[in-house]
Amino acid sequence: MPKGGARSRSGPAPDPDALRRERDAGEWTILPADGRHGATPEWPLLEQTERENELWERLWRLPQALMWERYSQEIEVALYVRRLAAAEEPDAGVNLGTLVRQMSDSLGLTTPGIRANRWRIDRVEEAEEVPDGPMRPAANSARARLRAVPGGSG
Repeated sequence: MPKGGARSRSGPAPDPDALRRERDAGEWTILPADGRHGATPEWPLLEQTERENELWERLWRLPQALMWERYSQEIEVALYVRRLAAAEEPDAGVNLGTLVRQMSDSLGLTTPGIRANRWRIDRVEEAEEVPDGPMRPAANSARARLRAVPGGSG
C-alpha cells in the first residue's frame, strides 16, 4: 500500500512573491481586477432557474471568468452554479456544501483555488488624495515624533 505522496493541497501554497520567483517566471497569470467584460455566455444546461441566472450573470463578470472563457469551461461553471443554488436551500446536505467548496476551489473562486491555479488578481491602484493646504509632516514621521519629545528638534 503506497504511503504519502503528492496531494493537491500538500505543502505550502505557491507564492508569487517568493524570493525564488524567477524559477516560476511566466507561470502566474495576472487577471485584471475589473473582471471580464462582454456578453455573458449562453446557459449550457437544460432550464435555468431565476437564482441560477443571477449567479451565472454575476460569476461571468469576475476576473476568473477570463480563464473560464479561455478554456471553454461554460459547462463546469454552470454545474457549479446549479450545485451552489441547490446548496443554498435550507434542507441541503453537508455533502453538497463540500462539493460546492471543491468546485469553488477548482474554478479559482477561493483564495486557495486562485493560488492553485497560479492566478493573481491585479491590484486596483487608488489615486492618493493631495491635500489642499500646505504640506505638513505626517503624524508618524520622524520629524513629528521628535517634536513630541521634550527638547526634541524639528
